[in-house]
Amino acid sequence: MKETYLSISPEVKEAQAAGKPVVALESTIISHGMPYPQNVEMAKQVEQIIRDHGATPATVAIMDGKIKIGLTEEDLERLASEKDVAKVSRRDMAEVIAKGGLGATTVTTTMIGAHMAGIDVFVTGGLGGVHRGYNEHMDVSADLEELGQTPVTVVCAGAKAILDLPRTLEYLETKGVPVVGYQTDKLPAFFSSSSDYELNTRADSPEQIARMMKISHDLELGQGMLVTNPIKKEDEIPHEEIDQIIDQAIREADEAGVKGKDTTPFLLAKIVELTDGRSLDANIKLVYNNAVLGAQIAVAYNEIANS
Repeated sequence: MKETYLSISPEVKEAQAAGKPVVALESTIISHGMPYPQNVEMAKQVEQIIRDHGATPATVAIMDGKIKIGLTEEDLERLASEKDVAKVSRRDMAEVIAKGGLGATTVTTTMIGAHMAGIDVFVTGGLGGVHRGYNEHMDVSADLEELGQTPVTVVCAGAKAILDLPRTLEYLETKGVPVVGYQTDKLPAFFSSSSDYELNTRADSPEQIARMMKISHDLELGQGMLVTNPIKKEDEIPHEEIDQIIDQAIREADEAGVKGKDTTPFLLAKIVELTDGRSLDANIKLVYNNAVLGAQIAVAYNEIANS
């Protein structure tokens, strides 16, 4: 029955039929994460990076009453330029599909679509998590719940630096989600390559991650895996600098009364403004970096799973 709501592109279908690796990509980063035209340029470049590293990209979105797995250039342009594109999390998914609306998928809904389509690896920029001030408003991203129940490996540059990082790690531990540092022992913090928070698990090659994925799937553990891939040192904004900017952006969000799912887009836009565009450049480069690793993991996992 689920397949009724899926629309898989010919490119992705051909790759799967041939037993080739596929990497899922979210679409909220296109519609809500970056301004036009950088967003559509980034989306096309990420797809090309994945192709160049031996896998097939599958950007996910909700269009015309379907969960589309793999988008055309026209689809990407619509998401990048149209107004009022819905930001779709698990709670909104059925509604947007029922209404035939245009929806961009978050980490949560991209994981759902990827799993339904049989895709094991998903590349994004940063993970959602526990928001600062949790004791007052209990604002926790649905991304964390999804990682606890959907067996997809998510490659990111750590949790977004605007979040409460230690509480985010504690939440993931409670959900049984392995948080793997790629060639690092510390949690990357999105714009910054490192933070003050130690990780329990480290992997130094895509093959190591692929082996963990295979065993987790064989044991039917049921949860996802989070691979945290640090932004390159030459592209980062050191956390001592970005933390002050984030604090200012959060104060302005509070003063403006911004809440719920509008918080992250507001903060990211404000940080772009306060850094004179440096944060946008870092955001784009970390996504490219994640795309390389995601494709490498998908290729390694495909070889192990089919051996």
